[in-house]
Amino acid sequence: MTPVLALGVGAVTAAGCVWYVPALVDLRAGADRPVSRRLAAAACVTAWATAALTAPLILLGLPAPFLLAVAVAGATASGTVRASAAVRRAREERETAACWAALDGTASSTASTESANGTDGTPPRPGTRRAPRATGSNDPDPAGPFGPPPGPDGAGGAVRN
Repeated sequence: MTPVLALGVGAVTAAGCVWYVPALVDLRAGADRPVSRRLAAAACVTAWATAALTAPLILLGLPAPFLLAVAVAGATASGTVRASAAVRRAREERETAACWAALDGTASSTASTESANGTDGTPPRPGTRRAPRATGSNDPDPAGPFGPPPGPDGAGGAVRN
């Protein structure tokens, strides 16, 4: 039973590479990533390292209370780091919102609204939605930018012989 359990934990840990490998990449990137993202990555790696550590401990035949203590210690460490990442992320979002508010305060109200919506030609700020495209009789090409090219008489469509 013990080898089967250890094999199962090892297989699940190996399959978890879809989570811990990108987390390792985030940690390796260093200052290129926000602190909150690196903290979240550290929490992920801690959780999967705890799972990886339990497989050999199961094979060694250690008593269940010791295995449980290792698992609880790893889960506590991972949860604590993840909670601090969430707090840090909220702080970073507030700082970013304050920076955008300061930038919007220097422009006119119409210009800042257009900039926030992305309707003035600039990309929209993170967390905002682009204003819907106006359509109607003033639209020069109702078929859109990839419609059929105009024919010789000015109407759309192919030229027929």
